[in-house]
Amino acid sequence: DHELRTNVPSIWAIGDAIAGPMLAHKAEEEGIAVVETIAGKVGHVNYDAIPSVIYTHPELASVGKTEEQLKEAGVEYNKGTFSMMANSRARTVLDTDGMVKVLADKKTA
Repeated sequence: DHELRTNVPSIWAIGDAIAGPMLAHKAEEEGIAVVETIAGKVGHVNYDAIPSVIYTHPELASVGKTEEQLKEAGVEYNKGTFSMMANSRARTVLDTDGMVKVLADKKTA
């Protein structure tokens, strides 16, 4: 359920045992939420703040909303991009393909 409980009292499910990406840092956040719930507090996981990664070459990572999601929600945003060609570490290891894109709320960023 929304508190990560199973149909067995006193057993909760997190990580790979529930829906969503199979990432250790997602399971960690879910585990913290379960402990908070057991302690009588409000356990919550902000899934929009959990990074995702695809281990390919080059790697792909994301966190937060996509441009499409922001447009659909009518959120005004600023967009910035940074070429990996300008990144010293990427240049040092001769791996300059790709870029970083940052989307930020226009009102708060």
